Amino acid sequence: MSNEVPNDRKLFKWLAVLIILPLFIAIFGGDRFRYPCQDPKNWDKEFCQKPLCDVTRTCPEHVFKGQRDPRLGPPADQLPQGTQPTQSTQGVQCGK
Repeated sequence: MSNEVPNDRKLFKWLAVLIILPLFIAIFGGDRFRYPCQDPKNWDKEFCQKPLCDVTRTCPEHVFKGQRDPRLGPPADQLPQGTQPTQSTQGVQCGK
């Protein structure tokens, strides 16, 4: 039975490491972005501007798949409530 006590302590230590290590990384890891153009600080930089980012498909519109980054809030040029965008008269209207 005395053999089990050191094994239990060793198991407890490994369990503590496995619990504390991911928490430590999550808390102190900082903000990381998978693509550099996901970071709003980089949007004005050359590597996030077309045509350079269009080749690698890492432009902000590619990374967010046409959606606005939710951390920035609503866009300033958003249409007021109840207004409809005007339809273009160019092209063929096939939906009739």
